[in-house]
Amino acid sequence: MTELSCPSPVMSSPGSVLGAVGNTPVLWVDEPLPSVRGGFWAKLEGFNPGGIKDRAALYMVDRARERGDLHPGAPIVESTSGTLGLGLALAGVLYGHPVHLVTDPGMEPIMERMLAAHGATLYTVDQPHPEGGWQEARRVKVAQLLAEHPRAWSPDQYHNPDNVAAYGGLADELDGQLGPIDILVCAVGTGGHSAGVARGLRRRTPGLRLVAVDTIGSTIFGQPARTRLMRGLGSSIYPRNVDYGAFSEVHWVAPGEAVASARRLAARQFATGGWSVGAVALVAGWLARTQPPGTRIAAVFPDGPHRYFDTVFNDDYCRSHGLLNVDVPAGPETIENSADREVDRWTRCAHITDPVGFLVTPVGAVK
Repeated sequence: MTELSCPSPVMSSPGSVLGAVGNTPVLWVDEPLPSVRGGFWAKLEGFNPGGIKDRAALYMVDRARERGDLHPGAPIVESTSGTLGLGLALAGVLYGHPVHLVTDPGMEPIMERMLAAHGATLYTVDQPHPEGGWQEARRVKVAQLLAEHPRAWSPDQYHNPDNVAAYGGLADELDGQLGPIDILVCAVGTGGHSAGVARGLRRRTPGLRLVAVDTIGSTIFGQPARTRLMRGLGSSIYPRNVDYGAFSEVHWVAPGEAVASARRLAARQFATGGWSVGAVALVAGWLARTQPPGTRIAAVFPDGPHRYFDTVFNDDYCRSHGLLNVDVPAGPETIENSADREVDRWTRCAHITDPVGFLVTPVGAVK
């Protein structure tokens, strides 16, 4: 690994890009949801420079520097499917660290170009791990780079508790913008923002219900690992940051359903995003239709649409993967336990299973 020359830290510069992270707006979404009673509030994390993981990247780097785990000018090495990579590239510029990112062939071309433009060095693994897929293959490469370069530091976003603590500020913002929230809807990948935001909000509203949104083919909530088309949510490994006991229920969403939802948002709300945003909006809209009037629902939209021009918003790509003209159901199927069967469409389950195989008691299932 060739270390990049370190840019000068700009943290104290007036008008630093750091001031653009956080304080993102909320949007009331009541269209294009059929027969909606009310709607839900969307937290638009795409207004951060790189997306929601700017918060985690900056926080993890800052804490590591404070502890002395990350030395001045030392390289940062991490696995990423994209959004955290943008946040780490930002942290590298602000704090003066070269950033080395391990990705896989599924990363969107526009994301590769932007990360390179921001000064990151990219490594692309060429074979999935036989058990953990592309995600584990990336982590193996990270471990190899760290062994080769002892001064390098990795945030290990999947298991780093700072990834959870980083989202306390997002919880504060939501509370200030919306007041008490009854239901919070979050995509789950590393488990960081769902755990961190819910933890912060429950200090004020202990009865908050947290709804997980996952993708089909993800192992997080007890389904078998499969090749996954959707990026930014789901996992082929078991992140320790996932707070299983915090969730009321989980919804698995298929790629075509997420695409249809994201495109409907674009046509009717203008504010939209990619895989995670489409899936989260689909679930939050169903909750808005089925919960009692007056239920305050907040959904976290992790990023905007820009990185998805070659996937979610590309007709040729979607056509080649069978994602166009998908008949999205009005609601999910329901299973009692995640082990009942392998799901291949929008499905919900109110019995939360952790990856080692035992049932956890949810905070309160949405009825």
